[in-house]
Amino acid sequence: MSTEKRKALGKGLSALLNDSEKVLPNNNNRSVASSPEVNSLGSVNEIKLAEIEVNPFQPRTNFDEDALAELAQSIKLQGLIQPITVRRINAHSYQLISGERRLRASKLAGLTHVPAYIRTANDQQMLEMALIENIQRENLNAIEVALSFQRMIEECDLKQEELGDRVSKNRSTVTNYLRLLKLPPVIQASIRDGQISMGHAKALISVNDPGKQLYIHKQIIQQGLSVRKVEEMVRNEQKDGIKKEGKQPEPISFQLQKIQDDLASKFSTRVKLKISNQGNGTIEIPFLSEDDLGRILEMLDW
Repeated sequence: MSTEKRKALGKGLSALLNDSEKVLPNNNNRSVASSPEVNSLGSVNEIKLAEIEVNPFQPRTNFDEDALAELAQSIKLQGLIQPITVRRINAHSYQLISGERRLRASKLAGLTHVPAYIRTANDQQMLEMALIENIQRENLNAIEVALSFQRMIEECDLKQEELGDRVSKNRSTVTNYLRLLKLPPVIQASIRDGQISMGHAKALISVNDPGKQLYIHKQIIQQGLSVRKVEEMVRNEQKDGIKKEGKQPEPISFQLQKIQDDLASKFSTRVKLKISNQGNGTIEIPFLSEDDLGRILEMLDW
């Protein structure tokens, strides 16, 4: 394998795999006998697709069908250029360590054998290899990266600095991804589905109040706000918070908080309930512009 291709794998994965320089010719239709020479550890060999089971530790569950079809077409024409990595279970059985997308595309392409690195790895090493390969994909969404980081920390018993070394990222980058998992689930889903960008998410992370995060998030979705506009909204929210820091409102009951949250969801803006000790009070519905006021009035059948 060339130095250039070795670098493409990333420092962490390359170090874990300790790739061999020996690569056998790729002939998709020839019959390959199971022998010590063909299945030797540390080399690239062609093994039967039917003998490979998927990696139970694979962190990625969604595969783009169109992208798989394109890769399958490329494999039909050129063969599978980048080998998958497996571990041997017994003489005629292997378990995938990394390369599930390539494995799926090879099946679509009608291959019966694929080139593979054969490794010895325990379950933790398999998980770490799969996660590192997954993290290094360019098309991975930020939540998938964050979840992979979290799994490496929790299941591979790594500190953030160690994780950064494994995936060739600095600690602040790792921290920013992990903080995404503290956002409300609806916001995480929007990041995963590409409705909001990592830039939007970073701005929302700096807002401490989940209710305000949800309010700003809804404005992003409904109005198509740019990252710059969201950052401006966040700064304004923080300024308002500083001004009101000396006057903390009295906490309201769970039932009233639920009503307040439901109203905020209905009107797509923050709603405040102010209740006196006597039980009377006011409802405040702020608006951002005359158009926004018109929208609220229309909802009230004004």
